[in-house]
Amino acid sequence: MRTPRIVLFGATGFTGRLTAAALIARGARPLLAGRDPARLEAFAASLAVRPPTAVADVTRPESLCKIVGPGDVLISAVGPFMRWGEVAVMAATEAGAVYLDTAGEPPFIKRIFQRYGPAAGAGGAALITAFGYDYVPGNLAAALALRKAGSEAVRVDVGYFVRGDLAGRLSPGTRASALGILLEPMYGFREGRIVHEHGRTRAFLVGGRRRYGIAVGTSEHFALPPAHPGLREVNVYLGWLGRFTRAAGTLARVRPVLATLPGARRVTDALADRVMRAGRSPVPAGPAVSSQIIAEAYDARGRLLAAVELDGADPYDFTARILAWGATTALAEGVSGTGALGPVDAFGLDALTRACADAGLAAQTR
Repeated sequence: MRTPRIVLFGATGFTGRLTAAALIARGARPLLAGRDPARLEAFAASLAVRPPTAVADVTRPESLCKIVGPGDVLISAVGPFMRWGEVAVMAATEAGAVYLDTAGEPPFIKRIFQRYGPAAGAGGAALITAFGYDYVPGNLAAALALRKAGSEAVRVDVGYFVRGDLAGRLSPGTRASALGILLEPMYGFREGRIVHEHGRTRAFLVGGRRRYGIAVGTSEHFALPPAHPGLREVNVYLGWLGRFTRAAGTLARVRPVLATLPGARRVTDALADRVMRAGRSPVPAGPAVSSQIIAEAYDARGRLLAAVELDGADPYDFTARILAWGATTALAEGVSGTGALGPVDAFGLDALTRACADAGLAAQTR
């Protein structure tokens, strides 16, 4: 019986490289996995402590299954997840491992909770999807707001906003993922159930300014209601588009029509492939890009009961650091439960609050 370990799949991608460095900074020695042995070896040699490497490719699922065993923690940074993410999920499920990913794609997140979660639970595996900037901060802020609001809370709204040149910070994988979900249906949680979402927008007061966000499907819709039985509505809004947000809402409302056009999906897939091949590197992290995440809890009459804001942190830097914390914590202490889990379910609210603060996102109640 070998000792359980952390396996980082997609280690030579942009997010994978940041995560590998963050793991080593925490004293871990992960197994770096990817499809190109030369790139793996070169990257491993560049790190402060040289970790082991292994070749694994989504086109050969058995190659990943061979290196993931019981008790391991598998981090998947291989996106777009709608196209390439399932291999890692199945490998973790079959092994009875803890699985973390960097997915932000709503349909993939929904699939984890509705399709793969039950099988993982039966096999003793834990699947923690969207464990990065997408969407740990909103889960945390909402849980803190709901704890402060108490039993009267029936609705929580979450808004994600950034300051600075986010477009310049987007990696090729993030751009490809965004293109890949253009024609996919969105969802929300209202009247106590998952429902279709059609481009709703709303304004938040952020730093003294009104800023708009567009409704999207996230892990908050699945993770928060079981932990807060009184919740009837969960809304999550992304405000990354700035002044184009409301126009994007209009486009989202006609998405069902666009999705039926002949060849539409082939066009978006081809664009995603081109973006990945282009491989333009994001600009380095710095003070020019930072995050603000707001959660507001309301009662049945629409009265604001509590609000929490998380402030700071470059999105990619936060993702790498919280993934490294989650993986090392899961390896050393395990997680609470099996099946598909939200970040608060898996690690506990207080521990996650401290970890996010260490990763650069401090909570303030307002």
